[in-house]
Amino acid sequence: MADATEKAEHDRVFKKFDANGDGKISATELGDALKFGSPHDDIKRYDGEIDTDGDGYISYQEFSDFKC
Repeated sequence: MADATEKAEHDRVFKKFDANGDGKISATELGDALKFGSPHDDIKRYDGEIDTDGDGYISYQEFSDFKC
């Protein structure tokens, strides 16, 4: 299990990607955070690898599973 410092860092990074604060990361937010501006094929592919439930968003749990 991650210690408090690692969890705080993980939360900070997730919040940076989750620009609108709705608790999930859209392909647009992912592209913006990675400085791509708008979703393109690389972002959609990356999003597809992380978005394991296929709802079109990266949840905190999916982000955590991918990051760890």
